[in-house]
Amino acid sequence: MTDDAGTGTTTGALGRDHVARVRDVASDASTTTTSGLHVHVAERTDVLVDALAAVLAAPPADPFTPDVVSVPTRGVERWVAQRLSHRLGTGAGTTADGVCANVVFPSPGRLVRDALASTAGLTGDDDPWGPEHLAGHVLDAIDANLGAEWLRTVSRFLGADGDEVRRSRRVRLAQRVARLFGSYDRQRPAMLVAWAHGLDQDGLGADLPDDVLWQAHLWREVRDTVSGSAPAERLDDAVARLVAEPSVSALPTRLSVFGATALPDGHLRVLDALAVHREVHLWMPQPSLALWRRVVSDPRTAARRSERPTVATHPLLASMSGDATELATRVLQLAPDVIVLASAPRPSTALGALQDRIADDRTDGPRHGASPGDRSVQVHACHGRSRQVEVLREVVVGLLADDATLEPRDVIVMCPDVEAFAPLVEAVFGQADDGPHDHPGRTLRVRIADRAPGNANPVLSVVATLLELADSRVGASAVVDLAGQAPVRRRFGFDDEELDRIRGWALESGVRWGEDASRRERYQLGALAQGTWATALDRLLLGVAMAEEDHRFVGAVLPVDDVGSTDVDLVGRLAEFVDRLTATLHDLAGARPAGEWFDTLDRAVLLLTDVAPADRWQQAEAARALARARTAAGSTLRLADVIALLEPHLAGRPTRSGFRTGALTVCSLAPMRAVPHRVVALLGMDDGAFPRGSGHDGDDILARDPLVGERDARQEDRQLFLDAVTSAQQHLVVVYSGADERTGATRPPAVPVGELLDALDAAVAHPEGRSARDQVVHHPLQTVDERNFVAGALGRAEPFSFDLLDLAAARTGRRGNPPTPAAQLLPTGADELDLEDLASTLEHPVRAFFRGRLGATLPGDEPQLDDRLPLELDGLERWAVGDRLLQAALDGVDLTDATAAERRRGHLPPATLGGATLQTIRAQVEPLLAASDRYLVRPAESVDVTIPLADGRTLAGTVNGVRGDVLVRTVFSRLGAKHRLRAWVQLVALAAAFPDRTFEAVTIGRGQVRPSRVARLSAPAQPHEVLRRLVALHDEARCGALPLPLATSLAYAHPRTGGGDEADALASARKELGTAEEAANGRGGFEAVDDYHLLAFGDPVTFDRLLVEEGAGTESTRFGALSMALWADLIAHEEVG
Repeated sequence: MTDDAGTGTTTGALGRDHVARVRDVASDASTTTTSGLHVHVAERTDVLVDALAAVLAAPPADPFTPDVVSVPTRGVERWVAQRLSHRLGTGAGTTADGVCANVVFPSPGRLVRDALASTAGLTGDDDPWGPEHLAGHVLDAIDANLGAEWLRTVSRFLGADGDEVRRSRRVRLAQRVARLFGSYDRQRPAMLVAWAHGLDQDGLGADLPDDVLWQAHLWREVRDTVSGSAPAERLDDAVARLVAEPSVSALPTRLSVFGATALPDGHLRVLDALAVHREVHLWMPQPSLALWRRVVSDPRTAARRSERPTVATHPLLASMSGDATELATRVLQLAPDVIVLASAPRPSTALGALQDRIADDRTDGPRHGASPGDRSVQVHACHGRSRQVEVLREVVVGLLADDATLEPRDVIVMCPDVEAFAPLVEAVFGQADDGPHDHPGRTLRVRIADRAPGNANPVLSVVATLLELADSRVGASAVVDLAGQAPVRRRFGFDDEELDRIRGWALESGVRWGEDASRRERYQLGALAQGTWATALDRLLLGVAMAEEDHRFVGAVLPVDDVGSTDVDLVGRLAEFVDRLTATLHDLAGARPAGEWFDTLDRAVLLLTDVAPADRWQQAEAARALARARTAAGSTLRLADVIALLEPHLAGRPTRSGFRTGALTVCSLAPMRAVPHRVVALLGMDDGAFPRGSGHDGDDILARDPLVGERDARQEDRQLFLDAVTSAQQHLVVVYSGADERTGATRPPAVPVGELLDALDAAVAHPEGRSARDQVVHHPLQTVDERNFVAGALGRAEPFSFDLLDLAAARTGRRGNPPTPAAQLLPTGADELDLEDLASTLEHPVRAFFRGRLGATLPGDEPQLDDRLPLELDGLERWAVGDRLLQAALDGVDLTDATAAERRRGHLPPATLGGATLQTIRAQVEPLLAASDRYLVRPAESVDVTIPLADGRTLAGTVNGVRGDVLVRTVFSRLGAKHRLRAWVQLVALAAAFPDRTFEAVTIGRGQVRPSRVARLSAPAQPHEVLRRLVALHDEARCGALPLPLATSLAYAHPRTGGGDEADALASARKELGTAEEAANGRGGFEAVDDYHLLAFGDPVTFDRLLVEEGAGTESTRFGALSMALWADLIAHEEVG
């Protein structure tokens, strides 16, 4: 035996391990072999990589020959390279000046594929059986045999009977079958050899089931059309030639395969053959050397996984170490030279105790007594994904705060669904604004390492969007969103304000879906052009030339009235964008040669995108992705085929540059598997999301009865979970959705998390006899919940949350029970008051405060694009149509002409549905016009008013609809409180501005029962005094949220003005406010569910919340005093009939 320099280990047939827990390894069934296959085993990969550095430190005979270190993922490659740079080329006594150079890092599959191809005189890229080419060969074989009896099921699936939708499945099916054939070739080559000899068997001599016989036939068809035998057929000859003629492969004399936990049998055979004349090192992380020792003592195993006995004792090893154990069993059958490497002692914590039990493969013995402050294993249950990320941020910041030596680079966050969590991570850990109250988590550098290129490259995202649009109805919102993507907006010069204008025009012009009538024809709606982008552009372009005066239209085109002279350039750029998009979508249709499809996409990138000079790589990467997909294309393709060809190039492919950058890394579980970190956090460990589903592909022959060593996604995920547990050095953090974010219903964690908790109970005695499940931290739904700021409430001895703004909100919420009035802001001090602002503020004081004073808006404030053709109009849409018809008729437009213009606006349901709706609305307009006739004798005028106020300000504005001394307003709505109040405000302003004239106001609207209703107001004798009270209410509303819902306050003021007592008035107001339940059932209560009232007064809005503040004078509540101040004068001067 000889000492392996620099590793502190002893080498031999099995070696001697110096760790007391794994003693007597050298006495286990040692054999000596002349093979050059050296297997290095350790429980931690950092131990393995240090030993790898010692091997690579010995220079090869040719200094220009690269070392080959095969790694399973790009993340492991980055970590290995960095660790090697601390050992290779370093000066004496230092690790700061090293370099990792002339080392290449292929994947194991690539390494083996190149070795096999070299024996056939090929390269890995030229092999016609390579994954880049196989799908095309399968597609050709399917097309050539479509309709054959043995392919009847597949032919029916692909629409051989003329179904066009089924025909678009060709490429996707070919890709899927090619993946199956590739899997068979790697994992069970004996089955393909049997197929090549005409035997429809599974590789172990058993006949194939009838429902998969077509695969054997199809594979033979592929074999007959491909030049050269399949890799499975070449395997035996290739292995023999690698042994007999080592120079046939250009691989160097020293090879390493690092960190693999699963390798197919074919790979092992090739590595073993290479090892005859080369120095081949296999660096194997094993979760338990005790389990390894047991496998060494008897490496025999059954061929089928279902017959393999469970070797492990520890439950986590028994259920999660299948990949590593099966690989160990098969490697040991090669009789390699084995070197067992010692691991450093683990910390005396709950995590260390758990890892010790796993390493020792035992369940008995004394349990570790955990201290009360031991948080080395943390499990957090949250409400949904967003809350998971928020909790994770607090955990990470807490760990960094508790340990000054911990850095973000020491933390790895692993997540089974990175794409779903990436936007949440970016939002929660987003860059701070350098304000005094920013969350410290926003100062951390966070890197999401393995997102799909379509999400990381905006140009590729545009390509993906174009394909989605071409395969859709081309909804209005999707087109506007495409215009907002960075490369598109740069190409056409759209800024944020212009995108808002475009969205507004889309709403105004009635766009629903379809670039033009050709899209509608696919859905048998070709005669319906309204609501397409082509019609919208016609309306916009006509709007540049003429306004919608007197509801004029040209042919079927009604001009958009909201196009000013400054918008001409924007309309032109929008038209160019839509025209180019339309041309592209027309080309992305039908069955066409492959070259034309990709020429269209190349052209679309040039026509629709532009990037800054520093971002030219985005267009170059998109061009490369299209070129790679083009090489795999067949002859004639459909859109679904093109999407299928491009999907692999848009899927997530981790690159080495995304890992080990000094930032906190977020990635899926595989890229950094078994790489040790001081903190390992597992995010999204939800039941159903992890591990991957147990449902197998019904066409996968291997999945039906897998052999030992064959890949199983669920077993692989469990191995990844175990690797994460054993690679955590100080802290293991698990976060999952323990409750539904909407209903609060309890949700279980992923099954492996439950097994982890059981294993913790077996290894650790928690304080006060608590179980591991008792230690799970169940977090509140909201970040502002006060439990986040109570020391010890959520697992930490200190408050859990570090968010100062949430702390302030929590304190406010605590003080808010019982509710107290909010503090008032100071007056604005403006010199002029606008009449429209006065009226709108009094109509909805709370909304005016949030919008006008705080500058805050709510999501529902802006209308949203609707991608559906309307089959019926909702209440607001009916009102909009009726109001336009009514106002047009009042302006002197013939109602028939106004109706014709409305048909061309694009807002009505199609065809006869729209005609019937329009006639119904017209029938509601006509009585309003009849009721208005007597007041329309004189022409309407707009009167400007300027009124000096007592406090030095000036009230100014314009009152429209003044006919002589009568302010006439006709509305399509039911005559309600806001119409009467607006008329009152304008009437008082007219009376104050022109004291020598006697004004009155008439408001006409629909009634509850009668078709029309009229409210008449006479001007007050002291308009300045009334105006003073209204302005005072306005000023109060601008300083705070007034408890003054309009209809509710009127319901209070009516009985009080008529002499009723306060209790009756309060009862009337309470009934008018209603409840959320009544609003949901359409029985009133709309002010109780008003979004701004909910924001100001809490959810739910109850009448008692409006009565918190005391009043003055005859009213005991502020609500009552404000109601009387607003309505008393109006009621005294109003007559409603």
